[in-house]
Amino acid sequence: MYVQIDLDGPGGTLRVSGHELPTVELVRAPGTRRDTHTPIGTRKAALLALTVDGEPARLKPARGRLLRSSYRVDARVDGVRYRLVPCSYVESRLTRNGRRLGTLESSGDGRVDTEWDPAAEPTPRDHAVGAALAAAFGTGAAPWWETVGDIVAELIP
Repeated sequence: MYVQIDLDGPGGTLRVSGHELPTVELVRAPGTRRDTHTPIGTRKAALLALTVDGEPARLKPARGRLLRSSYRVDARVDGVRYRLVPCSYVESRLTRNGRRLGTLESSGDGRVDTEWDPAAEPTPRDHAVGAALAAAFGTGAAPWWETVGDIVAELIP
């Protein structure tokens, strides 16, 4: 399935579209300061507006701190719960209502590589929402013990 991803990180806009896909748009509030570590420019839900086929959807990105799970992103689209959570250094797992759909990989450059679980039978909306979340927030994270090691190494002269 072809997915077109148009990401403008500095401008705070993301649009995902494609043949037979719902259009997903994510917009950062105009005039807000950009976080350069997040492709869309922020992890603050209050500064983001998500729509799927023109209908508003709820978005709740976690703060992104020490644990991989702190980089999760939750979205609720028409009663369906999506979660994107890192599962390795570069990949994140996408679930729909708690059921695994597949793994996605994006380094924040507007491209998303996917590996879908055929048994999950992902829908066009799953493809579009998953691509939007991965492109907007990136995927993957270091394990907590490595992050702690990096912090300790920085503190030692």
